[in-house]
Amino acid sequence: MTIFCTHCHRPLQAEMSCLARRGKQASSALKPFRSTKSASKARRDQINVELQALRSLLPISAREKERLSYLHTMALVCLRLRGAQLFPPDLVPPVGPALGAELLSLLPGFLLVLSANAKLVYISDNVAQVLGLSMVELLAQGDTIFDILDERSCKDARKKLLLAREEPGREITFVSEMRTSKAFRLQHKGNRVVAVHGRFTTLHWPAFSNTTAFLALCTPVGDVSSQDDLFQSTHFLDMTFADVTESVTYHLGYRREELIGQSWYRLLHPEDTDLAAMQHRAVGESLGAEGAAGTAVLRVLRADRSWVWLHVSARRDRGGRAIACTSRCLR
Repeated sequence: MTIFCTHCHRPLQAEMSCLARRGKQASSALKPFRSTKSASKARRDQINVELQALRSLLPISAREKERLSYLHTMALVCLRLRGAQLFPPDLVPPVGPALGAELLSLLPGFLLVLSANAKLVYISDNVAQVLGLSMVELLAQGDTIFDILDERSCKDARKKLLLAREEPGREITFVSEMRTSKAFRLQHKGNRVVAVHGRFTTLHWPAFSNTTAFLALCTPVGDVSSQDDLFQSTHFLDMTFADVTESVTYHLGYRREELIGQSWYRLLHPEDTDLAAMQHRAVGESLGAEGAAGTAVLRVLRADRSWVWLHVSARRDRGGRAIACTSRCLR
């Protein structure tokens, strides 16, 4: 026998009313919906409070603290933690944090300390005098030495640091452009060329007996605004000298006639040939008669058999049939 609902007159499967069914639906609809928005907001607020507390502990000016983003705050905290691990506060570090502003002002450059994996541990405050960027602004570029170097020099720097790490105490030097402020680049038409001279040192306190740190002095080389350290040369596409200014005699010691017809690669330091070839390839592949200039910092052999660092800017010239170079001696 079919049973119909007394209210809606629809057939029912059992002796029940549609009102009872609606009551069940209503009771299920009245169950509270648990939102996670308030919990997420509470977590974010707690994180913000902790980050603000960390920011307040950083030993930088109040003006710099106001400009810090949360991500930048964490980068600075990591830098301080790496420094505290290598140089515990209760021990006197060999360089860096204990140096006063007066002593730093007497140095020809700024101090740099790296961990074994090339992470930045310490940059002295006088870096702003060399690069136009404060330590806080420089750290915004990244947390390794390679983040502040010209990318074309990173391969050579990586090779030198690996060699120095395998032989602690061995001093190394590499020269590279470093990132600078926009105002510096506009004034000097480029970044600052810096010589990094340092070595890995084994830390002697017991807690870090097997840990090494790279200690270096970074010195600017060459006056980027001076025109007295320049000489110009023209090369065939294989980098054979086609012509060179007479001022090359003062800078390299060669007479003009000695260099014409010689290959540029014969003068290069063996460790810099790969970088020079990379620059040569980039300029050779540039389109048009006036292709984009390629720059590199290279060591060149002088007539007295000594090495000199050159900052070389090269571009296609003469309708693309030659390569013109402007070289600046970095003394």
